[in-house]
Amino acid sequence: MSTNSIKSDALEPTRAELRGASVGQKVGRLLPVYGLPVLTVALILLFSALLPQTFPTLLNLRSIIADKAIIALLSLAAMIPMATGKIDLTVGYGIVLWHILAITLQAFYGLPWPVAVAIVLVLGLLVGFVNGVLVEVARIDSFIATLGTGTVLYALALWHTNGRQVVAVLPEGFLALNGTRLLGLPVTGYYVLGLALVMWFVFEYLPVGRYMYAIGANPKAAALNGIPVERYTMLAFGLSGLLTAGAGVLLASKLRIGQASVGLEFLLPALVGAFLGSTTIKPGRVNVWGTVIGVVILATGISGIQQFGGSFWVEPLFNGLTLLVAIGIAGYAQRRRAAGRTAPIGNRTPNAGSPQGEKA
Repeated sequence: MSTNSIKSDALEPTRAELRGASVGQKVGRLLPVYGLPVLTVALILLFSALLPQTFPTLLNLRSIIADKAIIALLSLAAMIPMATGKIDLTVGYGIVLWHILAITLQAFYGLPWPVAVAIVLVLGLLVGFVNGVLVEVARIDSFIATLGTGTVLYALALWHTNGRQVVAVLPEGFLALNGTRLLGLPVTGYYVLGLALVMWFVFEYLPVGRYMYAIGANPKAAALNGIPVERYTMLAFGLSGLLTAGAGVLLASKLRIGQASVGLEFLLPALVGAFLGSTTIKPGRVNVWGTVIGVVILATGISGIQQFGGSFWVEPLFNGLTLLVAIGIAGYAQRRRAAGRTAPIGNRTPNAGSPQGEKA
């Protein structure tokens, strides 16, 4: 069974492609790159005009950040294995166990909250590496491997809580991890921004990011160029597990209770955000700012629809339809990329996202 659950390749136009092109041709080439950000701005302006009393307000901005920051962190976590052509479903299952452990380690075992948080983060990192071993050493498809691992984590959460809520009085320092406001906005929004900046720098300017992109584009070619594919794929899963555990800590700080029924609802929107990220900025390749924009457009659309009186089922419906659209666009981008590879050599245009364009 192939381990490449997701192909990762970029389709952004080069300067050579845009030079000398007509205005219409430039718009056609740039629309896939910047279409989603433009749509996001258009949605914000539309809902602001239709709902001037409620949508363009600081209160609504705070609500969106507070509600979607954890999803944004999970989307960024899922993006890392996607860069190597793999998928990690434990971003949805793992957060169930991690937010429970973050509370029970303090409430039941009396550990100081920094120690409890450190233990959860280490466990998340270890589970991520286990996923990497299953995928790269045992050669199990990443979808199957992480689905199995995630189900085990969910079962452990059910066993640990016996299906009951975990309620405890938590220290103020721990609650401040999620409850603090900075410049009038929830601190979780700054976590997302800081993480996005770090990941953007790593993926765009450091060898480790280029290696992961090269692996996602063509693992065999990456290996032939001396890139240790197994090592970097396992690293990708480990980092994904670490970020998932961090999101679990923030969820515990936010909810102040632990329950196994909370967490799985984050899986779909997290994956949708990451998939949407592969359709913009660098179409055909997952990327940091595309992922952030994907989460923003989900948050904007859902907030606006709900303020119009949308029912409780609107959010999962919106997420599901958006996921289908995102996968469809990503598939179309991959077919265009494949068509470009099969074109006559004289008609091809070098592409920055190809494995040859990645410097090891």
